[in-house]
Amino acid sequence: MPEFDSKKVAQIHQHLHSHLPSDSALRVKALETLLVDKRLVDPRTIDAWVEAYSEEIGPKRGARVIARAWSDPDYKRRLMDNAPAAIDELGYLGTATAHLKVVENTDKIHNLVVCTLCSCYPFSILGIAPAWYKAAAYRSRVVRDPRGVLAEFGVSIEDETEVRVWDSTAELRYLVLPRRPPGTGHMNEEELAGLVTRNSMIGTDRELAGDAGSKI
Repeated sequence: MPEFDSKKVAQIHQHLHSHLPSDSALRVKALETLLVDKRLVDPRTIDAWVEAYSEEIGPKRGARVIARAWSDPDYKRRLMDNAPAAIDELGYLGTATAHLKVVENTDKIHNLVVCTLCSCYPFSILGIAPAWYKAAAYRSRVVRDPRGVLAEFGVSIEDETEVRVWDSTAELRYLVLPRRPPGTGHMNEEELAGLVTRNSMIGTDRELAGDAGSKI
C-alpha cells in the first residue's frame, strides 16, 4: 500500500487550485449556466455577442479611427487635440472613451499603454481587453522594463528610440496612434484599417505590415 504524503498532497491541491478561473469568472459562468438551464438565454446568443464585441465592435472601431487619422491630416489634428470629440465624429464615443488621450508613435518615440492599478481600457473602441493586459506580470513589469516586455512580444526597439509608458486610470485612458506603414499611399481608409492591429493601439506592436491582409 503506498504511503500517504500530506505535503505532496497539499502541493498537488495548491497546484490544481492555482489554475482555477478567478472568482468573478466562476460567478459569471454559474450565472450563465443558470440562465441557460432556465431557457432564458441561448448560449449561441452569448457566444455571438462575445465574438461581436471582441472582434467587430471593439478593435475594428479603433482601427477605423487610426485609418482616418492616417488619411486626413485635419482629422488627425482634431484627434490629437480632443480625442473624445474626434471619436464622436465617427459615432464611437462611449463611457470608456469620454476621457481619452491619443499618443503618437514616431521614428524616435514608441508609446506603450498599461493600467498598473487594475485594467482600465478603452473597450468601446478596442473591444475586450486581452488577458495579458490584465495580468499582474504585465502591469508591474512594463513600467520597470518596457523594452524587455516589448521583446517578449517580438518588438525590438532601437536604443535611440525613446519608450514612453502611459498609465491609464478610470479618469484618463490612452490610445496609441501607430506609424503608417510605408508604401500604403494608394490605400483607402478601409484598406488601411485592415493593417491596424489591436496590439499596435496598445503599443505592444510597432511595425505594421504594408498590405491589407493583416488581421486585427
